[in-house]
Formats: sequence, C-alpha cells, structure tokens
Amino acid sequence: MLELPEIEDQTAFNLERWDELLQDPIMTQFQGRIETDAFGHVLMSPPPAYDHGGYQVGIVTVLLKHFKDGRVSTETPISTSAGVRIADATWASKAFLAEIPSGCVCLPKAPEICVEVVSPSNTRSELEEKRRLYFEAGTKEFWLCKDGQLSFFPGDSDQASSQSLLCPEFPVLIEL
Repeated sequence: MLELPEIEDQTAFNLERWDELLQDPIMTQFQGRIETDAFGHVLMSPPPAYDHGGYQVGIVTVLLKHFKDGRVSTETPISTSAGVRIADATWASKAFLAEIPSGCVCLPKAPEICVEVVSPSNTRSELEEKRRLYFEAGTKEFWLCKDGQLSFFPGDSDQASSQSLLCPEFPVLIEL
C-alpha cells in the first residue's frame, strides 16, 4: 500500500512554509498579496486599490489612539487551518504578544482584533471564510471595512454589531 505524508501540525507546517517563502528571492519581488492554502501552495492576489491602504491607515490610527498597550499592525500573516492568511490590520494585547516567540515571521494564532478592508476582487464567501478562519485561530473580534463603513463581528458571530465590544468607542466610519 502506498503511504502518503500527512500534515500532523498545521501551524508548524504553516510557519515553516511561510519562512521558506519569505526567503525565496522570487517571492520577495512580487508586488501583490501572497497567502498560502493548507498545503503550502501560494495564493496570489493583485495589489489593492489606492483607497485600501488609506482605510488601513485610518483604522490603525484610531486603534493606536484607543489601545495604548499591545501592538497595532497591518498586513499581519496569521496561521490558520487553511494556510496562512493576511489580515489588513490587527491589534494584539501585551498578554497575546507574550505568548508569541520572538522573531516570529507569522503569527501562530490570531490576535484579538483582525480587520479586513474589502477590495473590489473580494467575494462574500472569501470574506466569510476569513472571518471563520480568524475566529477558529483565536481572534476575539473580526472587523470588516467596506468603503470606510465598519461592521464588527464579536465572538464568532455571523451577525454584525454596530460597535466593537473590545473598543466600543471605535467609529463606524473611517473617512479618507
């Protein structure tokens, strides 16, 4: 009988594969977004539109005002059960960061807040999958930003809330 290898630890596999990609000179020249699937295959997306980065900056700026402890970041690689996904913006508490190995190039689990800025190429099912994957990986809230309008999904809910539970004063509109 033919024995085929299995991935026994998806997170360890994702972290090792992500490190390989970051050291690949061809991948470092790619201008779009790179993610991986559960098998380590590279998924490529076109570069985002100009407004996409503006919304990321707006979200990060407001997060920095409201969260003094922890870390705010953009383009955060996160290990999920379906490979490495990139969150447009994230917030991680000091407690979360204390559990992450130093020098980590890909987070082994999702930080407390993961934000996706909707691009024209995004589909509903793709965004729903990201929401599911980030919650499965440990996020507490998933935020979705479409044309500056934010929707907050707390605690693995399919229903959007009008405000964040972790940051209730966060505005529902980011203006460019």
